[in-house]
Amino acid sequence: MDDQSCPRCKTTKYRNPSLKLMVNVCGHTLCENCVEMLFVRGSGNCVQCDTPLRKSNFRVQLFEDPTIDKEVEIRKKVLMIYNKQEGDFPGLREYNDYLEQVEDIVFNLTNNFDVENTKLRMEQYQRENRDVIQRNKAKLTREQEELEELLLMEQQGNEQRRLDLLQEEQRQLQAKKKNKQALLDELERSQVPAAILLAKHKVRAAQLETEIEQQKQVVKPTNLFSTGIHMRQAVSVQAVPKIEEVLYHYKPLHVKTYGPPVPELEQLGRLGYLNHVRAAMPQDTAGGYTSALACHRAIQDALSGLLLLQG
Repeated sequence: MDDQSCPRCKTTKYRNPSLKLMVNVCGHTLCENCVEMLFVRGSGNCVQCDTPLRKSNFRVQLFEDPTIDKEVEIRKKVLMIYNKQEGDFPGLREYNDYLEQVEDIVFNLTNNFDVENTKLRMEQYQRENRDVIQRNKAKLTREQEELEELLLMEQQGNEQRRLDLLQEEQRQLQAKKKNKQALLDELERSQVPAAILLAKHKVRAAQLETEIEQQKQVVKPTNLFSTGIHMRQAVSVQAVPKIEEVLYHYKPLHVKTYGPPVPELEQLGRLGYLNHVRAAMPQDTAGGYTSALACHRAIQDALSGLLLLQG
């Protein structure tokens, strides 16, 4: 994103890492300072396409391509009108056709294609489906409120855990400082040799570190799963249907060498094939290697396609 720049003042992200680009309704960008300068008189036009703009229409650019920001904003507005769900249609085919219409509208508005007719289509649809739109808006609002409530609870839980962690770190730091100060006081007042005092201090420090590690392992109880379901909440879960399948039966692999018969793996040691093969080391066997298996594969390769000529 270092090559991003403001088309008005030509400032780039490379020269000014703190540069904040703003994108407007026409999909073109300006830096935050240029937006302020453009609306000193209260109104202004896009410096690239001369589209009349309002200061409230500018948003912080989130994507490297400002067209994506434009599409995201348009999609939000379109879906506020075209907010039907699958249950509002008699079948999946009709619902898919409806989704195709929505994508066509988003594409037209994003790419400035047949904009006037597209807006007329949207206005007509809004008039004809006013009741359905309002009903679905209310439903989406309730779902959004529930989701926001769950997110707020999760944020509060995370914040509380963060504060608890900070308090625990402060307590541990104070305990370490207190232990160190106690050592200094003992060295100053006690007649015991310093080596003995240092040894005792090491033991106390080790015990303190052990206690700290044990406290870190303690998991505080929670009453909320990551899915937002309370632990004591009754959840209806249907049994998973049992699928009857035939059990798998292993069949040993049979390699056709198209040549003389290869001795079985168990016969290699008795027949003397392993007499001159390096024994497997412990680190070899950890990866599944065995001397007999390697020798067996070498014999298979040697006898593969070998024809015996009988005179």
